[in-house]
Amino acid sequence: MFDQNQKFERILFKTLGRETQFSQTRLVAAGNLNQAIYLDTDQGEFLLKTNYDSRRDIFPKEAKGLQMLAKHSPLKIPEVYGAGHEEEINYLLMEWIAPARLSGNYWQELGAGVAQLHATTNNSYGLEEENYIASLAQPNTYCKSWPEFFIHQRLEPMAGKALYDGLIDQRFLEEIRLVYPLFDDIFPKEIPALLHGDIWSGNVMPSASGKPALIDPAVYYGHREVDLAFSKLFGGFEQEFYHAYHEAFPLEPGFEERVPIYNLYPLLVHLNLFGSSYLPPIQRTVKHLLSRLP
Repeated sequence: MFDQNQKFERILFKTLGRETQFSQTRLVAAGNLNQAIYLDTDQGEFLLKTNYDSRRDIFPKEAKGLQMLAKHSPLKIPEVYGAGHEEEINYLLMEWIAPARLSGNYWQELGAGVAQLHATTNNSYGLEEENYIASLAQPNTYCKSWPEFFIHQRLEPMAGKALYDGLIDQRFLEEIRLVYPLFDDIFPKEIPALLHGDIWSGNVMPSASGKPALIDPAVYYGHREVDLAFSKLFGGFEQEFYHAYHEAFPLEPGFEERVPIYNLYPLLVHLNLFGSSYLPPIQRTVKHLLSRLP
């Protein structure tokens, strides 16, 4: 631990420009790639995310995503102090958001805040650079239409990786591709909106200030219904969230029927990260879409 704290001290000095003394460090989370460490110091409290991945750009791109959210959302976004690497450690140093209880209007504020985030628009779908969703590369080449972007920058890369890794076979990949022509008539025509990109219950939390907070984004300009659909994938969002969102920024009719189609992407992400238990819901959605072909 002593050696580890020395590395933390160097990271803080490099980021803050001054010596820092620790009173406490503890591991608060560990995922498939990253660790999150709470640091209590004489300079304040911090959250330090670390990994040892050979890709040096994961945390700098997460930092950019957080800064985009902070610029365009009224919700609480942790302040980023720095991202880089110290010897073999990649790091992201940011504000510590202390766990707090839900306020009475938490879900309403979250819904209205996400709606305001989605009011930030762009001329094309995508982003100026590739970033990541969890530990997987997320291509973002700009496209003029949502179906084009959803097919070529979301479904094809993830389905192709699943094929390469033996998680699906060529026949199923061809079945996925058969449904692509349906998308032009399925998705409402909307202006590209700034998305959180990975909005499930583990990436939203109450903050001590009372404001809902967003963490761990995978930002890009996409169809705003993607964030709403993703929020339904694993549950945990109260109906007040959706009511507040719809009141601020109404959805087109038929959203609930579109949810499983949007969620093909996060399910393919989870298939690639965690294995075949995520394949059946993908198969069900593709089968349903195949039944709609003429």
